[in-house]
Amino acid sequence: MGDSHTWTAAPSAAEHARSVLAASWSCAVTAEGGREEFVGAHTVAEDGRVTLAVPEDSTLVAAAICAPRGEPSAVLEFADVAPVPLRSRIRARLWIAGRFAAGDGRLEFEATRVVLRRASGAVVVDLDEFAAAAPDPLATAEARLLTHLADCHPDAIERLTRLVDPDSLHGAVRVQPLAVDRHGLTLRIERARAHGDVRLPFHAPADDVARLTERMHALLTQASAASCPRALQRQRTDGDG
Repeated sequence: MGDSHTWTAAPSAAEHARSVLAASWSCAVTAEGGREEFVGAHTVAEDGRVTLAVPEDSTLVAAAICAPRGEPSAVLEFADVAPVPLRSRIRARLWIAGRFAAGDGRLEFEATRVVLRRASGAVVVDLDEFAAAAPDPLATAEARLLTHLADCHPDAIERLTRLVDPDSLHGAVRVQPLAVDRHGLTLRIERARAHGDVRLPFHAPADDVARLTERMHALLTQASAASCPRALQRQRTDGDG
């Protein structure tokens, strides 16, 4: 297949939203009774519907029962947090507005509006597209994959910077993996007072961890054939001094 980058697709807003939902362990709920934080309390159906297990004395139960029929009564908020320690770790936020229906100790949530905010801005996700989309196949494994890359293979990260435009590395003090999905790897380039992100697309989608390993090896092979960016050479020389 070669090492040239011919696959440049990125997750759609609906796919990204579903990936955030699939990987999130916590959920914040704002309703008329106030705001509550829940950890490990929500489950997600194949069509993206959220079910929340809450204590009997939760104000959400009363809010669900007393809310006007058919009217949105709550907002669920999920944060997409980078697993590797770096600046501005919240990569995206997902808000789902809608209404709860109480039943058998659980609250079923019916969405009426889905909004995804990324670094590029906020977008309203079509409800049908949201229901039909599937999470990225690497979403639930991403945290483990990125922390392993950052903790155990810093040499690989440095090698991958050879695929980055040298201008993007000017003034860099640290480079860390920010995100990975079936379409590519994103690096966070931190400078003294700012940061930027660079995406390295895979030559073909990685639909499981085995394929991801192959795609990463292809990137590293390509990086090995590239020259070391001057900006990074300066950074390393200054640091060694």
